[in-house]
Amino acid sequence: MEKYEKIGKLGEGNCCKIYKWRKRETNEFFAAKKIHLGNGVGVPGWALREIAILKALQHVNIIRLQDVVSCEGKMYVVTEYLDMDLKNYMAVHQGLGLNPSLIKRFLHQILCGIGYCHSHRVLHRDLQPENLLIQEGTNTLKLAGFGSTRAFEIPLKILTEEVVAIWYRAPEILLGSRYYSTPVDVWSVGCIFAEMVNGKVLFGEETEISVLREIFSYLGTPNNETWHGVELSSKFVPATPKCPPKDLTTEFPTLEATGVDLLSRMLCLDPSKRITVRSALKHEYFDDLEL
Repeated sequence: MEKYEKIGKLGEGNCCKIYKWRKRETNEFFAAKKIHLGNGVGVPGWALREIAILKALQHVNIIRLQDVVSCEGKMYVVTEYLDMDLKNYMAVHQGLGLNPSLIKRFLHQILCGIGYCHSHRVLHRDLQPENLLIQEGTNTLKLAGFGSTRAFEIPLKILTEEVVAIWYRAPEILLGSRYYSTPVDVWSVGCIFAEMVNGKVLFGEETEISVLREIFSYLGTPNNETWHGVELSSKFVPATPKCPPKDLTTEFPTLEATGVDLLSRMLCLDPSKRITVRSALKHEYFDDLEL
């Protein structure tokens, strides 16, 4: 602890508080996530997973682990510090949406980071604007918020449904699937893409069933022909109103045609047909991106 000076509080989550620290020797700033170790339970499992995964994942678009500090019944996970998260960035810089070239740059970086995770058999499971950090000036974006991250295996094992903020949660999870994989992260990225373009949350209802209804009213109500086995899902309601899909070109008038095509592939209801990160990075939407 002597190496660092606490500057102030950056934010607070369900299980932790995050502070801004300065390293005395170098004057560098870092973010420190405080985790309580009380009640004799020891280090929470999610914190151990997050530390292990951050140690293993070394990529320019993934937050870098700097240190782990234990002190008086508390543990601090210290990572590099960036200026703000995407949620705050959008609030500060946008009217109805971000600059199209900046959206393309941010989306490409998100996909690069999550593609690296998937190539190492890691699901993020909590992609949302609050967990995407931005360094102003360079417009560098990095993935953070790895507390819900899990390694995945083939064949798939049963996983919890209690992941991803509800606005960014894939329809297969909302419908009760316990067997899911990399498409859930792609769905979240699609929702973030749409939010950057239109300047508002795409599916912003407050309950699982209301979010599902909103998704279906937007993308069309699925059936066994369009999404094999969907009507057998534990939370599928047969009486759900049958809605046709909306025209995304009309819904996203500022987005170029190739962007609308990529968005539609990310927001494909059937996870088996949803575009992969690898294919998304090769999509023609990025042909004119200046890296």
